[in-house]
Amino acid sequence: MTEHPGTNDGGDGQPDPAADPAAQPAGSQPAGGAEPDPLAGLDFEPGGSDAELLGANALAEELLADLQRVQAEYVNYRKRVERDRTVARDQAVTGVVEALIPVLDDIEAARRHNELDGTPFATIAEKLETTLGRFGWEAYGEVGEVFDPAVHEALMHQHSDDVAEPTVSIVMQVGHRVGGRVVRAARVAVADPDA
Repeated sequence: MTEHPGTNDGGDGQPDPAADPAAQPAGSQPAGGAEPDPLAGLDFEPGGSDAELLGANALAEELLADLQRVQAEYVNYRKRVERDRTVARDQAVTGVVEALIPVLDDIEAARRHNELDGTPFATIAEKLETTLGRFGWEAYGEVGEVFDPAVHEALMHQHSDDVAEPTVSIVMQVGHRVGGRVVRAARVAVADPDA
């Protein structure tokens, strides 16, 4: 019986994988423990010219530059979306605070006249202010603050020997701000130093 290379002598007509390296599954080790060729299946000729190598390097650098540009554009896009989301949120909260300013003024006036203490309304007022505070709202304006026209609205001026610079002497209506942005300036009387 004539044996053909790569056939099984068992008579079933099937090729013997151990005898034919091409018949082995991809990634398996050939018989004898030899390591598989890591470059197998790649269209790469180790003996390629320098021009081909330079061309491949130039292509790799171009693709890397494209990847870095796309990544930078994505990072900028995410920052822009986050900034826009924050601005939209602050605008929504500002709109709510502007609508509630008359209510907040009434709460503050009642508090100054001790009309809230010991009433159920004091708890409601506190809950309202706490809830607004979670969204970045705060009331401001206190006697003794240095007058700042960016955050204070001066309704009257008076002179005083007790101050060295324009100072808030009376807070007529507290100011309101959301996230550092003034919604309504604090309405105050200002004590100016004597010349």
